[in-house]
Amino acid sequence: MKNKPQDTITFNCGATMKNRFMLAPLTNQQSHDNGTLSNEEFHWLTMRAKGQFGLVMTCASHVQEIGKGFPRQLGIFSDLHIEGHTKLAAAIKAEGSLAVVQLHHAGMRSPKDVIGKKAVCPSDSEKHNARALTIHEIQQLKADFVNAALRAKHCGYDGVEVHGAHGYILTQFLSSDINKRTDNYGGSLKNRSRLLFEIISDIRTHCGDEFLLGVRLSPEKFGMRLSEIKTISQQLINSKTIDFLDLSLWDYFKPAEEHPESQLNLLEHIMQLDFKNVKLTVAGNIRTGKDVQRVLDYGVDFVTIGRSGILHHDFPKRVIANPDFVLIENPVSADYLKNEGLSETFITYMRRWDGFVEDKDI
Repeated sequence: MKNKPQDTITFNCGATMKNRFMLAPLTNQQSHDNGTLSNEEFHWLTMRAKGQFGLVMTCASHVQEIGKGFPRQLGIFSDLHIEGHTKLAAAIKAEGSLAVVQLHHAGMRSPKDVIGKKAVCPSDSEKHNARALTIHEIQQLKADFVNAALRAKHCGYDGVEVHGAHGYILTQFLSSDINKRTDNYGGSLKNRSRLLFEIISDIRTHCGDEFLLGVRLSPEKFGMRLSEIKTISQQLINSKTIDFLDLSLWDYFKPAEEHPESQLNLLEHIMQLDFKNVKLTVAGNIRTGKDVQRVLDYGVDFVTIGRSGILHHDFPKRVIANPDFVLIENPVSADYLKNEGLSETFITYMRRWDGFVEDKDI
C-alpha cells in the first residue's frame, strides 16, 4: 500500500511524525547578529508548525562562530542561544510537530565580511581565502558539533540534522576536488568521510538512542559524485546510528549527471539503496500535491518542502485536503509574504530568487 501524505511515521528512536511533511532548513537572515533567536524568526517557524508540518527544522544553525555562513544566522554555538532555542522548541512541539535543529558550519563559504577573519577549510583555498584546519582544530570542530547537539537536546528539541550538503564544511571534507589533505581526513573516500562518521557516532553516543538524528547530503554539485554519496549513505544506514537520511536533489526527476546514459532519474538511482529501518526524505522541486504523492509513490518516507512552505505556511494542510493542490503563482507581493509570516528582512532575501517577489514600485 502506497504512502499517503497524512500517514504517520515512527522513527527508530521512537519519535512519531504526524504526517509526511518536513519544513526544509531555509536560510532567512532573520536572527540577531549574535545568533540569538529573533521574534521574526520565531514567528516564521511557529507559523509553519501551526500549518501542520509534521517536522519543523530550523535554518542552518552554526556550531562555531567562525562557521557563520550568512548575516543574521541562527546560532547554537553558545549557551547565549539556549533561551531562544528553548522557547522555539517548546512552541513548535506545542503544535504537535517534531522540532529539529540543523547543525551547520560553512567552512570556506564563511564570508570574511561576516566572520571578520579568514575562513577555514579542509585544505588551503586561495580562491575562497580559506586556510586549512589543523588536526587539533578538526577535533575541536567535531566536539563543537556534538556540543551543539547536546545544547539542542537541553533546549527540548526532538533531534538534530547534521548538514553535510551544499558545499559547506562537511561537504568540503567529502569532496576530492576540495579536500587535498594527506592525513587520516583526506585522500580515500573512507578518510574524507571520516569526520562525518565520527560526528554522527559521537552525537548518538552522547545524546542517546531516543534522540532523533538525521544527516543531509547532496549527491551532486559542490564536487560531489552520486556514486560516492550512495556509498556513504549506505554506510550510514548500515551503521545503525541515524534515524533519517535527507537528500537534497535540487530536482528529484532530473537525470543523474554521473550517468547521462541511464534511463533512471536521480531519485530512482537513490532508491537503489537498501534503507532498512532508516527513513528517507528528499528535497528538490516538490511544489504541488501531485509532486508530493509522486515522490511518496517511489517509496520515499516523507518530503522536504522549501519554496512551497514559504508561499503557503499551511502547505501540508492544503495538500492533505486537496491532493491536486497547486501553488500560488510567482511573483507574489511583499504583502502576501508578510501574511505568510515573512519579515521585511526575509522578503528582501527572497528577492534574490529571480521572479519570486514582485518588483518594488518605481
